[in-house]
Amino acid sequence: MTAVAALGLALGIVGIGTAQADTWRSGPFNFTLDFVDIGDAGNAADTAYLNNDLVLTSHGAVSYDYRMSAYEISQNNLRAAKIMAGENSPLSRVTGGGWTGNQPLADVSWYEAAVFVNFLNTKKGKTPAYDLTYNNASGPNSYIMNLWSSEQAWTKGGTNPYRNKDAFYFLPSEDEWYKAAYYNPAGSDYFLYPTGSNSIPTPVASGTTAGTAVYDGTLSLEEPAAVDSAGGLSPYGTMGQGGNVWEWTETSKDGLNTDPYQQRWMRGGGTEDHLGGASYMAASDNEENYVPPFLKFDWLGFRVASVPEPSTALLVLVAGGAWLLRKRLRRSL
Repeated sequence: MTAVAALGLALGIVGIGTAQADTWRSGPFNFTLDFVDIGDAGNAADTAYLNNDLVLTSHGAVSYDYRMSAYEISQNNLRAAKIMAGENSPLSRVTGGGWTGNQPLADVSWYEAAVFVNFLNTKKGKTPAYDLTYNNASGPNSYIMNLWSSEQAWTKGGTNPYRNKDAFYFLPSEDEWYKAAYYNPAGSDYFLYPTGSNSIPTPVASGTTAGTAVYDGTLSLEEPAAVDSAGGLSPYGTMGQGGNVWEWTETSKDGLNTDPYQQRWMRGGGTEDHLGGASYMAASDNEENYVPPFLKFDWLGFRVASVPEPSTALLVLVAGGAWLLRKRLRRSL
């Protein structure tokens, strides 16, 4: 037994959970997002992936620990955030559309998803992930996006000029998204589907049964399910990374993130996929699923990733260890 584990038992702590709820507060208003830990830093990439040019590529290798929101961002999340942000905030221009309540926040551009993420950061006094300016225009000219300098850019796993190095919340890169959906930490390999299985998920209209996903199949679905009823879980505990709605990733078409206006990859498939169905959910999907960042679709939403945050239990362990050390030092004097 390790010293930390022994200290945990002595303090009456059974273990440290892998899921956390982050809360944003403003007066009487608050909302939370559930995150799951994505560990196993330094995992190998899934090299069984071929793109349309038949060039072997790799996805899912992430050299650092991070967190992924357990669910897609919902319309309710936006509503609560806009109340906190105020009428004149950048977030006030983000509307979403098509769905309501706890259904996914879809019909938002990549830039608008980035504005939501920036709010999550600044509301907690942290650095915005993306350097965005609203241009009071329409269409592709609505936002001006600047790249971060080499001193300001994210460098974990390679330089990423889209993301600030001090960002706490951000849109998941394609690798971060892929790992959270398909990686099997128990076997250090990858599943074919984001339900912890190599078998095609069973199509459902909603629910949380293992091995299911919200997609058309033969159900003729017309709208997505609530984000917390979007099918079975991935091995890490995320829901809805297959089906429900497609999801923006942070990554540009060429994977370099050096052109702020280049098309962005999207992942996961959605309820509208009458023909592709389960194939869009698969890790082996080799379609060119990228679109310009200013476009909006009612079948395209997003989720949020974050850096790790020490759990309450871990903080208690650290505090308890410091208390025991001080006590031992006093006895030795």
